[in-house]
Amino acid sequence: MSKIIDKAWEVQTKIEKRFERVGKGKYGRVLKMARKPETDEYIKTSEMTAIGIAIIGFIGFTIYLLATKVAPWIGNSLGL
Repeated sequence: MSKIIDKAWEVQTKIEKRFERVGKGKYGRVLKMARKPETDEYIKTSEMTAIGIAIIGFIGFTIYLLATKVAPWIGNSLGL
């Protein structure tokens, strides 16, 4: 039982040492400057993301229609 506890303490110590270095590494400055967005900023970001997803979905649906409906129709009319 003592070995299990000692192993758990070793793992815990390793984890704590890794998190000590987080603020000192190359990403430390970014983490220190990060902040929680305000409500209007969050809403604008969400709207832009939704618009982007809708545009990509529309493009994908258009490609799907071209591949499944238009391409066979053109192939049949050309005798392929």
